[in-house]
Amino acid sequence: MTEGILANRPDGPVALPELVRVFARDVDSLEAVWLNDLGGLTFRDGERYLKWNPLGPVDLDDERARLAWAASRHSVPEILEFGCDDHGQVLVTRALNGRSAVADEWRARPRDAVRAIAEGLRTLHELPTDDCPFVCRWAQTEGVAPNDLVVVHGDPCAPNTIIGADARFAGHVDLGSLGVGDRWSDLAVASMSLGWNFGQGWEAEFFAAYGIVPDADRIRRYRALWGAAP
Repeated sequence: MTEGILANRPDGPVALPELVRVFARDVDSLEAVWLNDLGGLTFRDGERYLKWNPLGPVDLDDERARLAWAASRHSVPEILEFGCDDHGQVLVTRALNGRSAVADEWRARPRDAVRAIAEGLRTLHELPTDDCPFVCRWAQTEGVAPNDLVVVHGDPCAPNTIIGADARFAGHVDLGSLGVGDRWSDLAVASMSLGWNFGQGWEAEFFAAYGIVPDADRIRRYRALWGAAP
């Protein structure tokens, strides 16, 4: 997957999808906060977020199902509305109480951000797997047999961790790939994304905060799978 590299805040104005107009409370105050590599857009609408994706390989109904499952088990956005038309889908959620780990305030405090990212993944990975009906599809690849199954985020790049004012983990977003998978699929990608967002040199802090010794072979193989995934 290349989303961790290419996804970012839009640089300049963006075209507003008609479906977003339909679900927005105040079109004039919408703030485009994220553009992914597939052309998907996320808008802030007061205390709500409107996530829109064009029709294609990513089905926001998958994310809606995962959010519904996780809602009573983990800190995730509350689902408010869902809609689709001939061009795309929109998922409307309530904002969590915090800000993305890559917001300017956390980029200025990288140690706190890195520790919160690790804390969040550790919390997620402690969920029981027995009643999770989903799998992490991108990591189910021949030649890499999972040996440490947990509930993984599936897209654990730094922007998908929300941090509260107390510098603690406050929740996860973008859970369309959540499911049972190898712990190291999350740890490999999350640690790699630190360099993109905070500069090099934070991996040791991340693994120490998570409470695990890095497995270099698993890290290498899952990073390769991530880079090759569609």
